[in-house]
Amino acid sequence: MSAREPPRPVLGRPTHALLAQPRTQRRSHGVHHARPRPLPGHELVVVANRLPVDSRTLPDGATEWVTSPGGLVTAMESVMRTVDSGAWVGWAGAPGEAPDPFEADGMSLYPVRLEQEDVERYYEGYSNATLWPLYHDVIVDPVFHRTWWDSYLSANQRFAEAAAPVAARGGTIWVHDYQLRLVPRLIREKRPDVRIGFFNHIPFPSVELFSQPPKRNSILRGSLGADLLGFQRESDTLNFVAAVRKPLGYHVEGTTISVPGLGAAPRREVEARTFPISIDSAAVSALTEDPEIRERAARLRHDLGDPDKIVLGVDRLDYTKGIRHRLKAWGELLDDGSIDPHDTVMIQVATPSRERVEAYRRLRDEVELTVGRINGEHAPLGRPAVSYQHHSFDRREMTAMYMAADVVLVTAPRDGMNLVAKEYVASRPDLHGVLVLSEFAGAADEPRAAVLVNPHDIDELKSAILRALAMPEEEQEEAMRSLRHQVMENDVQSWAHDFLEHLEHAGREAQAAVRVVRSRGDEPSAPEEIDEARAPSPTFRAC
Repeated sequence: MSAREPPRPVLGRPTHALLAQPRTQRRSHGVHHARPRPLPGHELVVVANRLPVDSRTLPDGATEWVTSPGGLVTAMESVMRTVDSGAWVGWAGAPGEAPDPFEADGMSLYPVRLEQEDVERYYEGYSNATLWPLYHDVIVDPVFHRTWWDSYLSANQRFAEAAAPVAARGGTIWVHDYQLRLVPRLIREKRPDVRIGFFNHIPFPSVELFSQPPKRNSILRGSLGADLLGFQRESDTLNFVAAVRKPLGYHVEGTTISVPGLGAAPRREVEARTFPISIDSAAVSALTEDPEIRERAARLRHDLGDPDKIVLGVDRLDYTKGIRHRLKAWGELLDDGSIDPHDTVMIQVATPSRERVEAYRRLRDEVELTVGRINGEHAPLGRPAVSYQHHSFDRREMTAMYMAADVVLVTAPRDGMNLVAKEYVASRPDLHGVLVLSEFAGAADEPRAAVLVNPHDIDELKSAILRALAMPEEEQEEAMRSLRHQVMENDVQSWAHDFLEHLEHAGREAQAAVRVVRSRGDEPSAPEEIDEARAPSPTFRAC
């Protein structure tokens, strides 16, 4: 074996067993130590639009990396901490030349280059102005541009080219979300030896809606390059299967799809299944024991004037999250005197999101005007009726907010899962607090003890808020005990283990393809073909 060639793992090693291997290094409060020269040949490679870290330039010009916000990173970060020989492929967050590969606290990171035009057309355009609204039941109208598709295809090719060489022979590549729907097939063309999984973190629309966009068949064929496709809800899985059956005409039995092989390859059986994602619930619950966080929760109440009740909403500033519905209901409750602003305060955290997209700019203006009107009409002197926070908070601060909140409102008109609901439950080992949860969020399929609501019905939403505010402590404890049992027993490690275990079985044909290729004397693209000239830059600073 040459010095450049990585160790060759035994083909067929159980993928889910990767999660049982302890990692000795841990991430430290969101700041990551960057080290050069990650070794190729990773047994698990995650491919997502973004890396799990964002760069921050220091006064001396050096770069440090800080944990990115977002549900996918929050979910996968704890999973990757338990994986030996794990890698993450994604965009570093800034257009232009990508940083060289580097390591951050034990995980190898492979940045993908996106130019400004890619950001505008692939990410802001096709991903977030075409697919995102389409997948969320056309809450706003999708926009279709052919040039956006060209950029979407080109960007997906770039992600596939970055991911394919870094996986070990017979390893696993796990592709995530709607921005990368073409990547599974593109990787399979390069690496028939690997298992490929795809997980859709957002809803999948009905076949009537999915039939609208140009290139829909390319999206389906791209996704079907995977051995296993995961969805948040059973309805999403069935919608995808129906979409495959109708335009492509592939044979479907249950949720197993028979897919023609690439080139001379035989037909493949691709499975679509439901895997509701979760959180690192034990880690969130453990934070509530931290004296500093407990003190911060108490101080938060005091800073708001020690109200009788605090109601909390936590969302990205996105039209799918129901912030407008929530504020309308809250304003009407104040208008008709059902809520006294001297006794009850609402906090609305709206994390900035996609601010270059026109629909999001309009939403921000509308939300801020609504908050200003409510406060102007109802806020007591020295205290807001709505405390509006348009910025991000770290995990410790969010835990303090959850501990301080008597009611949390999750009122999305359409959502893949919504992990805020689970984070709130995990943050309440005291069994106090009430979760008001939209029946259109994926989380509503699991925690049945929540106060379920149709957020489109403002009167029903108002009634749900009042019911939550008036719920007796005994009823709160009974409901929260049930919610916590569900969330604590089904954490993100269980989710990942379940997905990877099914992927192991679903990917056996990929392993058979390796043996066929080798019997012909050919080799698939190998990890050792990585260009070692792309050594990490010395400007990355170890913190």
